[in-house]
Amino acid sequence: MMTSSFFRRTATITMLVAAAALGACASTSRTEGTGEYVDDTVITTKVKAAVLAEPTLNSAEINVETFKGRVQLSGFLKTQADINRAVELTRGIKGVTSVANDMRLK
Repeated sequence: MMTSSFFRRTATITMLVAAAALGACASTSRTEGTGEYVDDTVITTKVKAAVLAEPTLNSAEINVETFKGRVQLSGFLKTQADINRAVELTRGIKGVTSVANDMRLK
């Protein structure tokens, strides 16, 4: 027969495993949680779509990376006006908390 201590021990182990699994989804200052990763992916996609829709910009020359709402733009563009336009478009995207402009002139 199984005793109540067996059930308590099994319940305790189950709760520890569940807590560890849920803790793996939490974010830290250097990593993102699952929800944040999805949010950042959506932001990156929206920025790329906005840049692609802008006829004056060469979207193939602009790299977009997002981490916790902070968007980093890098690449090489022909004019400062193009760089400014890319930054302006990015700032207009919902969820963007800041923009790091690492773009350079060709």
